[in-house]
Amino acid sequence: MRNGADAMKRVMGALVALGMLAGGAQAAAPSEAQKADFYKTCMGIAGDDALCSCKADAAMTLIDGDFMAMVIASMKGKAPPAGEYSAYNTYVAKSNQICKPNY
Repeated sequence: MRNGADAMKRVMGALVALGMLAGGAQAAAPSEAQKADFYKTCMGIAGDDALCSCKADAAMTLIDGDFMAMVIASMKGKAPPAGEYSAYNTYVAKSNQICKPNY
């Protein structure tokens, strides 16, 4: 039973972190140019139209424009800033849950 409670705490913590990512009152939504760059970068990595389309669409609702810039940079090989690892990992997990449900 304890493992279930620990898992629930981790999931809730991740959801809270994700909510802070997407819920900032001053945060601007990602732009269509960022969505196109995300898709192009993803296709260069994965070559999977269905996956990259899904991930690009999901990013538009899960994260803001500033975070999208960081995600694209990380896809191009730049490490996320140390203070953003948890939020980045939460975003990746959520986008995988949406686009790769059996992952």
